[in-house]
Amino acid sequence: MIKAEARYIRISPQKARLVVDLIRGKKANDAVIILRSVNKRIAPAVEKVLHSAISNAQNHNEDVDVDQLYVSQAYVNEGPRQKRVRPAPMGRAYRIQKRTSHIVVWVDEKE
Repeated sequence: MIKAEARYIRISPQKARLVVDLIRGKKANDAVIILRSVNKRIAPAVEKVLHSAISNAQNHNEDVDVDQLYVSQAYVNEGPRQKRVRPAPMGRAYRIQKRTSHIVVWVDEKE
């Protein structure tokens, strides 16, 4: 099993999980097609991580058949939050939390 991950992506993990859940367990070629057709802002970033995992598998083992690769694990963890302050009425301040995500994709070869 070979992995690739993208860290500190500026999107909420809840939104990223919607896209990552679509590709878990799929063949790598099918997952790329799904990601290209999904109309979400995070889809190109997930596709980039998937391509990186496929490349890592090729670099790690020369005789890997790319057509036999599938997404064995894919998950999104929460990264650190950027805390910001927004002015509010009557001299108050509202806190804004800009969330980040860590996206991890594992690929494996089917026997």
